[in-house]
Amino acid sequence: MRIQYDRFPGGAKKALTLSFDDGREYDRRLVEKLNDYGIRGTFHLNSGTLGKEGYIDESEVESLYRGHEVAAHTVDHPFLDQTPLEQAIEQIVEDRKRLESLVHYPVKGISYPFGTYNDQVVGLLRSLGIEYARTVNSHGLFHKPDEWLRWHPTCHHMEMVDYAEKFVHMEQRFSRMAILYVWGHSYEFENDRNWDLVDRFGEKIAGRDDIWYATNAEIFAYCRVLEQLRFSADSRMIHNPCAQTVWVSVEGESLEIKAGEITRF
Repeated sequence: MRIQYDRFPGGAKKALTLSFDDGREYDRRLVEKLNDYGIRGTFHLNSGTLGKEGYIDESEVESLYRGHEVAAHTVDHPFLDQTPLEQAIEQIVEDRKRLESLVHYPVKGISYPFGTYNDQVVGLLRSLGIEYARTVNSHGLFHKPDEWLRWHPTCHHMEMVDYAEKFVHMEQRFSRMAILYVWGHSYEFENDRNWDLVDRFGEKIAGRDDIWYATNAEIFAYCRVLEQLRFSADSRMIHNPCAQTVWVSVEGESLEIKAGEITRF
């Protein structure tokens, strides 16, 4: 009996997530557009710039990003690979604390400022409660990350319309989950005067039953639950010990494994 970890919620085989950095004032327009299309994403904020000219104010963080995810980007946006260990710890932990006080949920993700990191920084994140970290190293592919603390995106938002076309029409003859991960900055849409990219992207990819529209943290958490499923020796019983329902495929057909239950077949 062939069982595969190849389904997102509802049995979908595709997921879409977006990620934008810095918390600039243009996030307001971007969030409004994403909400119109039912597309969800993660916004990485520097708590030290909130309220400064050109940036989102801390008083609006919770309401503005509701339905999306707020994640860390350090307090002051330093090059972490050139920062003393003690200061790197402070930059990450204090950013988490300040953001958590605004959104009232654990902040467990980060994107690397300037996209820079090294092995020491990656190891540090593990000890500071960070679960995933996004790089700026676009790979043009749709697979899950090999390492969550080096989560490489599919593409920058300048290319998102082209990749949406590929993603929507890709054939999944093989059992494999696919993630389209777009990253960027809202101020770039303003600087480049190409806000139409968001609309073209949304019109192409929104409202599809075969795509799960998720935040970075939701994708991470879902995949972690999949890894914790417990199987009987003959693979005819699956125990989900977690509080989240997940899906797998059995001989190519979707099977729902409800939270806390044992599924027999």
